[in-house]
Amino acid sequence: MLLYLVDYLINFDASFRVFYYLTFRAILGALTALIISLVVGPTMIRLLSNKNIGQNVRQDGPESHYDKAGTPTMGGALILVAIAFSTLLWADLENRYIWVVLLVTMAFGVVGFIDDYKKIKLGNSDGISAKAKFFWQSAIGLAAAVFLYKSAVLPAETQFIVPFFKSVSIDMGWSYIVLTWLVIVGFSNAVNLTDGLDGLAIMPTVMVVAALGIFAYLSGHVNFSKYLAIPYLPNSGELFVFCATLIGAGLGFLWFNTYPAMVFMGDVGALALGAALGVLAVLVRQEVVLMIMGGVFVMETASVIVQVISFKLTGKRVFRMAPIHHHFELKGWPEPRVIVRFWIITVILVLIGLATLKLR
Repeated sequence: MLLYLVDYLINFDASFRVFYYLTFRAILGALTALIISLVVGPTMIRLLSNKNIGQNVRQDGPESHYDKAGTPTMGGALILVAIAFSTLLWADLENRYIWVVLLVTMAFGVVGFIDDYKKIKLGNSDGISAKAKFFWQSAIGLAAAVFLYKSAVLPAETQFIVPFFKSVSIDMGWSYIVLTWLVIVGFSNAVNLTDGLDGLAIMPTVMVVAALGIFAYLSGHVNFSKYLAIPYLPNSGELFVFCATLIGAGLGFLWFNTYPAMVFMGDVGALALGAALGVLAVLVRQEVVLMIMGGVFVMETASVIVQVISFKLTGKRVFRMAPIHHHFELKGWPEPRVIVRFWIITVILVLIGLATLKLR
C-alpha cells in the first residue's frame, strides 16, 4: 500500500527509492508484524479471558494438560491480523502471488475461527464436523489451485521440480491442481495436528517459512536462480515480504505462547499457517523441499495415520498416544523437552532443505 505513496514521494526526494528494495520492505514488514503482536497481544488475551474463550482439553489426553483448561485460545487471530496489516502495508499489491497466499491464509483462518467458535459454544473439543472442515479446506485449496493453473504464464510455474538435480522438471498438466490441493490441505491439517504443546507449532512454522522466503527471493532473481539452477519465477520475490511478516507475527505470538502458554493458537491460527506454508511451497515450486523442512509436521501426521490404521487392523496401538508429541510426554519427557527437541529437529531439516540449493 505504501508503495503507491512512495511513487509520489520520490518526485520530491529520490532517497524514498529505498522502499522499492525487497529486503528493506521485508525488514519493515517483519518489525511491523512483531510490534503489532507485542502491543495488541496483552489486550487480546484479556479480552479472550473476559469472554471466557478458553481451551477445552481432550479428556483422553495426558493428565498434565488438564490444568491448561480455560487458557485463552483463538490467539491465532492475532497472528493473522498482524500478517494481513503488515503485508497490505509493505507488499506490492499489484503482485498476484501476494493476493493468492494472503487470501488462502485468511480463508483457512475463517474455517479455523468457525471451528474454534463451535468448540467454545458447545463446550467440547469437537468443533465442526471433520467432513465439513475437510469440505471447506478442499474448496479453498482447489480454488487456489485452479486459479494458479489458469493464470500461469511460464511452464516453470506448473512443473514438478525434483531437488538435487539440475534439470529434472516434469510437466504436470492438470495433475498440478491435484498436487497443489494436496499440499495446501495436507499441511494445513499437519500444522493443526502439531499444535498440541506450548510453542511446538509456531516456531517450526517460523523456521520453515523463513527458508521458503529465501527460496522465493532467489527464484524471483534472474541471476541467482540461473546460478543455483532453480526455476526463475518473475515477481515471486515479493513473497519474501509476506514471509517476513509471518516471521514477525509468529515471533510476537511466541512471546505469549511459550511454555507455560498465556494463550493458545487455536485452529484459526494452525489451519491458516499450515495453508500458508503449502501455498508458499507451491508458488516457489518446492513441494518436495517443504516435505523435508516440514518433517516435524509430516512426522506428526504420519504418527496419527499409523496409529489409526494399526488400531483398526490389529486392535493395537503403535504409540502410547498420537500425535507423536503426546507419545513422548507419556514416556516421561517434560513438555519443554519435547518442544525444544522438536525445534532442534526442525533446524536440522531446514538446513538440509536449504542445502538443496547447491546440491544440484
